[in-house]
Amino acid sequence: MIENIALLPEFAAQYPLIWSGFLLLFGLAFGSFFNVVIHRLPLMMEQTEAMNLCFPASFCPQCHQPIAWRDNIPLLSFLWLKGRSRCCGLPIPHRYPLIELASGALFMLIGYLFPPGIPLLGGLLLLSVLLILAAIDAQTQLLPDRLTLPLLWAGLLFNLSDTFVPLAESVIGAMAGYLSLWSVYWIFRLLTATEALGYGDFKLLAALGAWLGWQALPQTLLLASASGLMWTLLQRLVTRRSLEQPLAFGPWLALAGGGIFLWGQV
Repeated sequence: MIENIALLPEFAAQYPLIWSGFLLLFGLAFGSFFNVVIHRLPLMMEQTEAMNLCFPASFCPQCHQPIAWRDNIPLLSFLWLKGRSRCCGLPIPHRYPLIELASGALFMLIGYLFPPGIPLLGGLLLLSVLLILAAIDAQTQLLPDRLTLPLLWAGLLFNLSDTFVPLAESVIGAMAGYLSLWSVYWIFRLLTATEALGYGDFKLLAALGAWLGWQALPQTLLLASASGLMWTLLQRLVTRRSLEQPLAFGPWLALAGGGIFLWGQV
């Protein structure tokens, strides 16, 4: 078994198309599971339903009927059913195929940037969790500790051997990431008596600091803030949405952090 794993870099180099296809299928399959996490984890946190990530089996989010295995094939089932649930005929939320496609694309991209090994596993873990966090925060304005804190510790563990950045930069990045947004939060609250950020944002930026190092934090914050502001203004122009409505900052942090991570590997 160990010998077969050791041959993976050679196989990936000799058969890049097969390796990319394998990662695409793997990513689509994981994307299906990511959808389960995105849907169920907020419900588990609120304890509104007796469920976990494994039980009960997959069910229709609209009518709660069990989904047969043939209707649960990543992406293909959505296309075969023409975007509608077999049991109730209601449209399947487009989030499901989009998450599966994004996961498949990210797995292929990470496989292109890294040969099989520890950095590949780290990249897959980081971008997968960022994808899940972005979707959950966009949907519920929650950034679960069950994801942000393990992501932070995983960044420190991967950088014990300087996988992506030196360990010292990783530790400083985690502390600086948390304290920077914590300071912004309290300054804004003291001046305006309102809350502009959530504690989940602090923990997510701390996790990104653990993975990317402290030097990447200014670019991450600048890119996330600019992207979030442009999206808010665009929504204001198109939908007349009030600027006073809360904006989930987590998706933009995840997008900026993931983008900077990928750009650093090019």
